[in-house]
Amino acid sequence: MRIVITGGAGFLGARVARELAGRDGVSLVLVDHVAPAEAPTSAEVITADIAARDWLDDAFAETVDGVFHLAAVVSAQAEADFDLGMAVNVDSTRALLERCRAQPTPPRIVFPSSIAAFGPVAGAVDDATGNRPRNSYGVEKAIGELLLSDFSRRGWVDGRCVRLPTITVRPGRPNKAASSFASGIIREPLNGDASVCPVAGDLELWVASPRAAVQALLHAFDTPAEAWGDVRSLNVPGLTTTPDEMVAALGRAGGDTTLVRFQRDPAIEAIIATWPGRMRTPRANAMGFQRDADIDALVRAYIEDEPDG
Repeated sequence: MRIVITGGAGFLGARVARELAGRDGVSLVLVDHVAPAEAPTSAEVITADIAARDWLDDAFAETVDGVFHLAAVVSAQAEADFDLGMAVNVDSTRALLERCRAQPTPPRIVFPSSIAAFGPVAGAVDDATGNRPRNSYGVEKAIGELLLSDFSRRGWVDGRCVRLPTITVRPGRPNKAASSFASGIIREPLNGDASVCPVAGDLELWVASPRAAVQALLHAFDTPAEAWGDVRSLNVPGLTTTPDEMVAALGRAGGDTTLVRFQRDPAIEAIIATWPGRMRTPRANAMGFQRDADIDALVRAYIEDEPDG
């Protein structure tokens, strides 16, 4: 089975690649604008601009059976640079789907959408909640969902779209995502560094650990097409928490809570406040998707998985 992972050098892509590399009969193709720091030895690596599309000829030089389309311009960056967000998050997605359409057998495609695709919603979101995104990133993800659904409806691909919660705690340095603080207020203090939270302490966030996110992507790929039926998108289980609760969990894990400073940023808060903080996920639950036990378990997972920060 030949599987292409776009964003293969990225945070989720590298972890998905490590999991898939252990499976018999899997041949991996990792595509990203930089080479992975540690790619599986058997993986083919393509370093290219996702938006340029010339990489498609190399990635699809042989029949492709599966795709994890994880490459994306993140939320705050997509809001700041409309053209870049559209080029990567929409145009490259359409180009990839068209190449999949030309395959002899419809490839299985996993596409991570986002809670940003919903926009502001009163109360809890469920799988029937409509899309009303209020930022460019959310619009781009909603477009990707619709494209994947229509290509699947026509029988050109076997698409599976998972709307991921905000993923925390991410290792490494902060990125340009509006939600980057949700990792920083745990990660930085555990490393002895100060962190700024740009949103109100009581703002509800829908979150999941990297462990849960990677397992959701793999589970989406592994479930049979019949389990998805005609509806190719679902909400991944997560946890409702707040920055205040996260800082409290940091303290219980031995971190210095005095290193977290609250300084509200209207631009960041305007984006985050449009994302739902509570979701109902009965369909995903019935399909076997798992969630983190609680916020303390989420912090412990980071400490266990990233001992070097």
